[in-house]
Order: sequence, then structure tokens, then C-alpha cells
Amino acid sequence: MNFMIKDILIMQKQELDIKLKELYIQRKADYKKLDNPLIKVIVGPRRAGKSFFAFHFLNKQGNFGYVNFDDERLTDIKDYDAVVEAMNTVYKNPKFVLFDEIQNLPKWELFVNRMQRQGMNLIITGSNSKLLSKELGTHLTGRHFLINIFPFSFKEYLEVNKKELTTHQIKEKLDNFVIYGGYPEPLIKNIDYKDYLSTLFNSIIYKDIVKRHKIRFAQGIEDLAFYLMSNIANEYSYTALSKMTKIQSVHTIEKYINYLEEAFIFFSLKKFSYKLKEQITSNKKIYCIDNGFIYAKAFKASPDMGKLYENIVACELKNRELNNNIKIYYWKNQEHEEVDFVLKEGEKIKQIIQVCFNVKNIETKNREIRALIKAGKELKCSDLLIITEDYESEEKVRWFNKKANIKFTPLWKWLLS
Repeated sequence: MNFMIKDILIMQKQELDIKLKELYIQRKADYKKLDNPLIKVIVGPRRAGKSFFAFHFLNKQGNFGYVNFDDERLTDIKDYDAVVEAMNTVYKNPKFVLFDEIQNLPKWELFVNRMQRQGMNLIITGSNSKLLSKELGTHLTGRHFLINIFPFSFKEYLEVNKKELTTHQIKEKLDNFVIYGGYPEPLIKNIDYKDYLSTLFNSIIYKDIVKRHKIRFAQGIEDLAFYLMSNIANEYSYTALSKMTKIQSVHTIEKYINYLEEAFIFFSLKKFSYKLKEQITSNKKIYCIDNGFIYAKAFKASPDMGKLYENIVACELKNRELNNNIKIYYWKNQEHEEVDFVLKEGEKIKQIIQVCFNVKNIETKNREIRALIKAGKELKCSDLLIITEDYESEEKVRWFNKKANIKFTPLWKWLLS
């Protein structure tokens, strides 16, 4: 058995050597967290670049060991010490160790905890947010740092060119980013986005959800994911979704959405309210972790640029929420006037953001302004922003007896700020 494990790790090392020679884009993450004796936990969607992020940090530190548990030959191994022994042989007792996709290992948290107690300097990665956070909170409290890696942000996306771009070129790149998203591999290797992302999406559904949670009726969760993907940036309720799909149970709908969010395909925003009960009972809004999935899997005759812009902003804000001390909501009043994003820092509303692809339509512009001013007054916030396709201005606006300063910023400029 030990000989077999050693052979597997030798093959993984050969794959690692090839990957280290590929083009790498520096990620906008906190590298200081990696230079710490505590357990470093990198979480995020599959294929978003978690392993590459760890590889290129560790490669600068010198010799490191690597075990990829996203390998069916290792998931049934009972003797974890045999894996460590084989790794020490292949990598000559490394100072640092990377355990990739650790959630595939039964009782991984106990194993990792023991290795850390024995002096191993560990980085672990995982593609299941709730599974990791639950076990980390239970077994590794105070002994780990969490780092989130999403697909490329627009800043990272532009750095693939390795050259200065004109404003016109940046806008052209944004058009592609809005449609195809920021997954690194199809961009860097010039692979067909639709084929790549469709295959990845199906793999996540069946490997990370259906198989892990032993779902019998796989078509049900696939239909639900397809429906949500085709209705990005819309409100949803469990009851309405049960009527739209073949899933009769509201409880099952809720469970399936949790699975889809755990696997980093979707995330939801709650409606803002000072009343906790209203926050819990109100409809949520659904967003996708990357616009490329929408392109690959949604049922659309043509792209809805307004929704795609809103999803891009939602992803950027979600990333900021995970890495900073802010919370994100949407806002809606009794007249059904709505604001896309409310940013809350501590007890204070920091900023209110509306996304409006086309402000050239006066009726649309006035509707967005009206909702923004009403939200600003109700939430006592004067930092009001409308993110646009290309319109930039700062306007003093009066609406009945309310007046406010509203800033208009193009999406590309906001993403690079």
C-alpha cells in the first residue's frame, strides 16, 4: 500500500512541476496570511486558482510537499500516516506542506489538527464552504487563517496581457469579461469558454453535490440550478421555486440551494431590514459566482447586459465582504422600489449602490435615482452611487422635498478603483 501511495505522489509531483512552469497571474489576496505558523485554509470555487496561489507562494519558500486529495486513488485510504510517510520520502521531509481539496478525506479535520500539533506547517485548500467552515469552527478554532480565492477579478483579468492598455482597450476587455467571466484556465490557455465552463459546472453538480450528498433524483437539482442560472439577479422564494421545478418539497428546495452555495456556484443576498425577522422571511436575490457560468448554462436568447453588470458588481462586493468587515444586502420598500446593494459596516450603512447599464433612457435614470434617494433617506446614508456602462458624473438631484448628491461611475472604472 505504501508503495502505491508513493507512486501516486510521484505522479502528482510530475504534474506539479508542469504547472509551476505555466503562466501565473499574481492574485489580489493577502499573502501575509500565508507566512504564518497557523494552518492556512484557502477556499473558493473549483478551478478558480486556489492551488496555483499556494504553489507560487510555497515555491518561493523552498522545498514543499504536495498531496492532492482530489484523486480517487487516495479517498479510500484509511492509514493517513502512510500518506505522510510517502510524502516525506518523495519530497525529502519538506518544511511546508500543501493538502489540496482536503474535504474529500473522511475526518480530515482531525488529521490536519494532529499534523499541525506535530509541527507541520500546513496550507490546505477546499471547494466546499460550509463543510470547511463547520469543521474549522469545531476543531481548528484559533489555529487557522482563512483566505478566499474567487475567479479573476477584472484587475487580475487585465494583467494577463502584461502590458499597458488604453481606455478603449480596457472597455473592450470589460465587454469580454462581462460575458465570459474570470475563470483563469480558458483565458490563459485560450480554451473554448462554453465547453470548459459547461463541463466544470456539470462536474461540480455531480461530483461535489449529487455524489457527496447522495441525492437520488439528480435531475431535480440540475433543473433548479438551470432555472436559477437563467434568473440571475432576481428575487426568489422557496415556495415559488418549488412550483417552477419538479421539486415539490420546499424543504428540499432550501437544502438544494444550500448545497449549490456550499459548492460556490451561487450566493444569495438578504433584503435589508432593521428587523431581523423581516430579513429572515423576505425573499432573497440570487447571484452566480462567475458570469461565465451564466454564458455557458443559462437559457437566454441574447445576453441581458443589465443583469450581467449587476452580477459582476455582486461578485466584486461578495469578495470584499469575505475579505473585509462589511455586509451586503439589497433594499426594497413597500412601493416595490428597489436598490441593488446596501453596504453595512458595523452598525452603519456605508454606501448604497444602484447598477444601471443604460442611463441614457431618462425614465430609467429617474426611476433608479428615485429609489436611491428614498433608500438613502430611510437608511441615513449620503454616499449614493450609480454604476453605469459609460456615463460618469456627479449630480445634485432633488426629488420632491428630498435632495442628494449622486455619483455616476462606469463599471470598468469602479472595478479598477
